[in-house]
Amino acid sequence: MRRRSVLLAVPAGLLTAAGCGSEKAGSEKSSKTSPSPEAGSPSAEPTGKIVSGPVPAITGGTKFGQKPEVAKGSGQPSSSLAVKTVIKGDGAKVAKGDYLQVDYLGQIWNTAKVFDNSYDRGKPAVFQIGVGQVIPGWDQGLVDKKVGSRVELAIPPALGYGKQGQPQAGIKGTDTMVFVVDIVNAFNGKSSAKGRVVAQTNADLPKVGTETDGKAPAIEVPKKAAPKKLVSAYVIEGDGPKVKATDTVLVQYKGVLWDGGKEFDSTYKKGQLAQFSLQQVVQGWAEGLTGKKAGSRVLIVIPPDLGYGKKAQQGIPANSTLVFSVDILAVL
Repeated sequence: MRRRSVLLAVPAGLLTAAGCGSEKAGSEKSSKTSPSPEAGSPSAEPTGKIVSGPVPAITGGTKFGQKPEVAKGSGQPSSSLAVKTVIKGDGAKVAKGDYLQVDYLGQIWNTAKVFDNSYDRGKPAVFQIGVGQVIPGWDQGLVDKKVGSRVELAIPPALGYGKQGQPQAGIKGTDTMVFVVDIVNAFNGKSSAKGRVVAQTNADLPKVGTETDGKAPAIEVPKKAAPKKLVSAYVIEGDGPKVKATDTVLVQYKGVLWDGGKEFDSTYKKGQLAQFSLQQVVQGWAEGLTGKKAGSRVLIVIPPDLGYGKKAQQGIPANSTLVFSVDILAVL
């Protein structure tokens, strides 16, 4: 069985507990959670001085995107957070609150034992930075770095898992951890789909704007009868991996009613991206996004039986057909 990430699989790991969400347009009531959960309040974190070293040498896989090989630490590690930019990227600067997409390898300073890496899984990790969702050493060491950079971190216990360590990953409370992190991409409230614009030729379907400036696209609903079946179509086709039914996605979205075109929900207005599992949203969302490529903008028209049916929601009358523009920024 392929080993899952410490980032995602270990309750006390790099990712802390997420906040609870409220019920929104893409989510099912009762046991289902929101497609736009509110951020949880992070706990107080230790802070300290950032120094440039020492960090172990990278002896193999030295190019960005290659799985690195890292030497054992020499001598005593710093008691402060050591951060070294090994490769300086030329992309956007990472800001607090951004969602980072990264590849990484983590090992123990004094043994060089690798306890986790994303390269072997073939799928970068995605998480929010600077808000208490990851260990303090990551929060403090990756903000202000540029997309396309390779960063090496030597993280003392106080900025990692503390005195309790992380026994499930073989990390003791006295271990300094060494990470090599490739910053693949960063997303925020102004992010949009990127890809090939697809012609919208069906006059019976809504037309969605193709601007990618981070602003909410226009959705023009035709004055015609709503379709009886689910519609899912590319507006912009990206080149990322296809979304599976079991995936969690990071998205921008806007929802309007077929009748009258009134907007009832939007991440653009909140200025905050949404992340959700396709197993935790209404059937129309799950079926409409499954099989679509990351990086795409998708038009989804959801008939009542795949949405809320006869149950009215806030801003959504009973038996409503829903129209969404969804930018799939990343698969988590």
